[in-house]
Amino acid sequence: MVQAKVWILTKYFDGFPKDSNFELKIEELPDPKDGEVLLEAVFLSVDPYMRPYSKFHMQEGDVMIGTQVAKVIQSKNPAFPEGSHVVSHSGWRTHSVCDGKDLIPIMSEWPEGVPLSLALGVIGMPGLTAVYGLEEVLQLQKGETLLVNAAAGAVGSVVGQIAKIKGCKVVGSAGTDAKVAFLKELGFDVAFNYKTVSSLEEELKKAAPDGYDCFFENVGGPSSMVALQQMKNFGRIAVCGAISTYNDGVPQTGPFPHLTMILKQLKMEGFIQSRWDHKNPETLKRLAAWVKEGKLKSREHVTKGFENMPAAFMGMLKGENTGKAIIAV
Repeated sequence: MVQAKVWILTKYFDGFPKDSNFELKIEELPDPKDGEVLLEAVFLSVDPYMRPYSKFHMQEGDVMIGTQVAKVIQSKNPAFPEGSHVVSHSGWRTHSVCDGKDLIPIMSEWPEGVPLSLALGVIGMPGLTAVYGLEEVLQLQKGETLLVNAAAGAVGSVVGQIAKIKGCKVVGSAGTDAKVAFLKELGFDVAFNYKTVSSLEEELKKAAPDGYDCFFENVGGPSSMVALQQMKNFGRIAVCGAISTYNDGVPQTGPFPHLTMILKQLKMEGFIQSRWDHKNPETLKRLAAWVKEGKLKSREHVTKGFENMPAAFMGMLKGENTGKAIIAV
């Protein structure tokens, strides 16, 4: 018998999450049966989507949703030998027993010397989100100008780099000067701190006087409405996230984009990367190759200790992380 530590959502979030929303519990796990495996978490992910999804995909008292890189420590399933590593949607738990149906083995082509935590980042869900938002939704073309907000986050930082690989001009906004410096290291053509500019409208105009062909939207709220005004006619917007609204007790209202979208004939599409799951094996290989070639760089904000998951989650929602927020068990 193995004891698992698990973080429970005790009560739905009301506004910004609090320590009292979480409770650490101990579970006794059975030995794996035929076809099952016992997993031990190595790295766990905290992501913005957990905040809104908790309301729609969880009940109070459930284990917090989430993804982890785990090691197979007992196996009665030949597809997952002991000692191998997998990506698992096990939530916030140190150990789990499962039948392997939803496990994703770490690819055999995993680049040498690259930490397995990147399977939760640039060679994982955030990287897939960046690729599909750019290629499937925006259909970004060489020579176009792209705007991405929350650009120093797990998704935004990959979006900008892939757009540069594709031969585009990239403008990114972030919330600290250190994050702006990081974006410039990544090769963004223009990066600015949206919290310190005197006028967001003027900053966007200065960065791209002719406007933007594409906008990769991660933030939502009033600043995004300013960005829409700077789109070129027939511009495309991929709506990936709206982190500025996730903790609102009262929903934000207006301004409304309809007239701008009509006059500029804009196309806006929301998306979830799982729509293209059938492409994941090939896409993950592309991402891994870009990492191996040095074309895709990543930075991780690592919190040590499973007991610190709520703090890491809340810190991520406050924007404390540059790059992917990871918990190392």
